[in-house]
Amino acid sequence: MNMKIALAQINSHVGHFDLNADKILKFSAQAKDLGADIIAFPEASLFGYHPMDLLERPTVVQAQMKALNHVCRRLPKNILVLFGAFTLNQRPFGKPYFNSAVAVYNGKVRLFNKTLLPTYDVFDDARHIEPGNVTKNIIRFKGKKILITICEDIWAWPTPAQKRTDKNRTSLYDENPLQKIPRGSVDLVLNLSASPFFQNKWPHRLAMTQATARYFKAPMVYVNMVGGQDELIFDGGSFALNEKGSVIAHSPHFCENLQVVDLNSVTAPGRPKFAKKSTALQDTESLHAALVLGIHDFITKIGLRHAHLGLSGGIDSAVVACLAADALGSKNVTAIALPGPYSAPESLSLSKTLAQNLGLEFKVIDVNKEYALISDALKTKLAITEFGTVHENLQARIRGMLLMAFANAENSLLLNTTNKSEMAAGYGTLYGDMCGGLSVIGDLLKRNVYQLARYYNREREIIPQQIIDRPPSAELRPQQRDTDTLPPYDELDDSVVRLVEKSLAARSPADRFLLKALMRNEFKRWQSPPILKVRAHSFGQGRRMPIANFAVF
Repeated sequence: MNMKIALAQINSHVGHFDLNADKILKFSAQAKDLGADIIAFPEASLFGYHPMDLLERPTVVQAQMKALNHVCRRLPKNILVLFGAFTLNQRPFGKPYFNSAVAVYNGKVRLFNKTLLPTYDVFDDARHIEPGNVTKNIIRFKGKKILITICEDIWAWPTPAQKRTDKNRTSLYDENPLQKIPRGSVDLVLNLSASPFFQNKWPHRLAMTQATARYFKAPMVYVNMVGGQDELIFDGGSFALNEKGSVIAHSPHFCENLQVVDLNSVTAPGRPKFAKKSTALQDTESLHAALVLGIHDFITKIGLRHAHLGLSGGIDSAVVACLAADALGSKNVTAIALPGPYSAPESLSLSKTLAQNLGLEFKVIDVNKEYALISDALKTKLAITEFGTVHENLQARIRGMLLMAFANAENSLLLNTTNKSEMAAGYGTLYGDMCGGLSVIGDLLKRNVYQLARYYNREREIIPQQIIDRPPSAELRPQQRDTDTLPPYDELDDSVVRLVEKSLAARSPADRFLLKALMRNEFKRWQSPPILKVRAHSFGQGRRMPIANFAVF
C-alpha cells in the first residue's frame, strides 16, 4: 500500500487546550515536512483523557471547541490530520457528546465517532458520551478506503484472558461492531487510542489489533497516548501491522514520539522496546519507566515541582525515593527521617546513606518528645495506660502530621510509600503512614518492590544492601516485624493476586486471613491518596467496593 502515515503519540494535559493544540499543530507540520500523507494522534488528544466529569461543565467543552476550530484553521495543507476530541451531539436525544476522531484535509472537517463505550474498571465513558456507529467511519483518501476506529472499537474480539478463563464468554460485548463491515472491504484501519498501561498489556493490544487486521485483510495503525493523568499512565508504544498481523513498526514506550511508517516499503518486523532483554528485566524496566512517568506527570500537571517523603530505612520508602529522584531530579526531592522510640539506630544511618547516594536533601525530625507528650496526655486525660494500638498509631500520626506540615510550608507533594499488599490487608495507619498526595507503589506487590530495588542496584549499590536484606518492620513497638501481624509476604502477595486481582475464592490460610482483613479495611482505601495504576486490577478509582456490607465470600 503506497501510503506514508505518521504515528504521533503525544502527552496531552486534560483541559490544557492551548498546550494540546500547539502539539497537534507542531507534530502535523513536522509530519508534513517528513512527507507523510496522514498523521494520526491519540484518542481525545485535544481534550486530554480521561475528562471524567469535566464534561458536566459546558464552558469547558466550549473552550475545547474553540481550540478545535483554531487547530482546524491552522493545520498544514495536503496532509490528512486525525486527532481526538469531544464534540457536541446535535440530536435532541441521547448523551450530550461524542468521543470523536476529527479528520481535517485542506480545511475540510469530518467527524467520526466512537462506538463502544467502556464502563468497566477505570472507564465510565457512557456517563456523558453517546455511542456512534463505526460502520459510518470510513473515509476515502487517495483512492483508498480507510476505517477510523477509536480505542475500544477494536476490543470486542475475545481477549486472551477470556479465552483462558471462560470458554463460554467470547467478549465483553454482545456483538462486535467491526463485523458489521464486510471483510476485506477496507484498505487500512486506523485506531486512535488512550489505552492505559498495566503490566503485560502488550499481548492484549496485539491480539485485538491482529484480529482486526486479519479480519479486514488490511494493514492497521494503532496510535496510543503517552503520559500520566491522575492514577492512569499511558505508555505510548504506537505500532503498525501488515495485513497478516505482523508488527512492521513500533514506537518507543513512555515518551512522546513521531514516527513515519511507509506501508509500501516496510518489510522487516518492528520490535517493541525491551524485546531483546529477559522477560523479568523487561517487566521491571517497564514498571520503573511507568512509575517515573506517572510521578513526574502527576506532580507537574498539578503545578508543583517538589516532592518529599518519610524515609524510614525500609525497602518501600527506599524504592519510592529512588523513583522520585528519577522522576523529578534529586534537587527537587526531600527525604525526611522521623526516628521514634522504637526506631532501630541503623534505620537512621541507612536512610542517610541512601539519601546521600541519591543526592537528596535529607532532614531529621526526632518525634520522641512529641510522642511522650501526647502519651502522657492519653494517660492523664483519658486513662489510656496500657501500651497498644493507640500508641502505635500515635507514632504514625505524629509523623504524618509533620510530613503534611512540610507539604504546606514548602509547597511540596508528600509521596505515600504504602505497597499494595499492605493496603489490601489494611496494614497502615489512617492519617499516619497512609498520608500523602500520591500513592507511588500502592499497586505494587511486595515482591515488585524488591524487584525494583534490585533493578536500582544492578550496576552499583544505590540502595544499601542492608535495607533489602533486613526484615520489614513498622518499628512502632519493641522488636516488631511485619510478620507478627501479616502472613509471610510471598504468601500474602499470592493472596492479593488471587482475591483482589482475580476475585477468586479463598483457599489457603493466607487467603482467609486476607479476606477478613480486606473487607474490614475498605474504609481506609476509600481515603487513600490516588494510586498509580500499573496492574490490571487495582485499588483506586477502578475498584468500587462498598464499605458497609454483609456479603459472604
